Amino acid sequence: KAAGYHLDLFWVGILMAVCSFMGLPWYVAATVISIAHIDSLKMETETSAPGEQPQFLGVREQRVTGIIVFVLTGISVFLAPILKFWDRCKLFLMPAKHQPDYVFLRHVPLRRIHLFTLVQIVCLAVLWILKSTVAAIIFPVMILALILVRRLLDFVFSQHDLAWIDNIIPEKEKKKEDDKKKKKKGNKGDSSSDEEVCS
Repeated sequence: KAAGYHLDLFWVGILMAVCSFMGLPWYVAATVISIAHIDSLKMETETSAPGEQPQFLGVREQRVTGIIVFVLTGISVFLAPILKFWDRCKLFLMPAKHQPDYVFLRHVPLRRIHLFTLVQIVCLAVLWILKSTVAAIIFPVMILALILVRRLLDFVFSQHDLAWIDNIIPEKEKKKEDDKKKKKKGNKGDSSSDEEVCS
């Protein structure tokens, strides 16, 4: 539908101007994803003579995938409490006595936290540089490569460290659980010391 394609580009142009004036992030051209999406929706003849190309019949009309993509993008705004990357970046410039009581600082040495954050910064820088060059067409492949990077981190960090640094449980929930465990240990210690005094 040529008119729909031009209408999409028209609205992207308007939203680019609005985002520029308001200081919001710009839209990124998703050429590869769009072509793959259209290709998955096209209809072709299933039977054809040997060596003959299938005949193109049309495109299935639907709006479901587009709506789902933008709904999930909107929901990602509420993931901010889970994404604690910026909190760990601030630790680079913060003396130990001024550091907040993050639960991962109780269990993982600071140098290991800094190393994990540096790996994330390097990956982000590589993706940003790649997106800004002519090699941007392989950007989706590089996103998939991050899965390999995460698997390689298993050889650098212990599972204990990764469980605290790279856990998706929000900070508040982890802190509550950790405080409960400490209270239980403290109560057990108090009761055993009381028994010793009584005896």
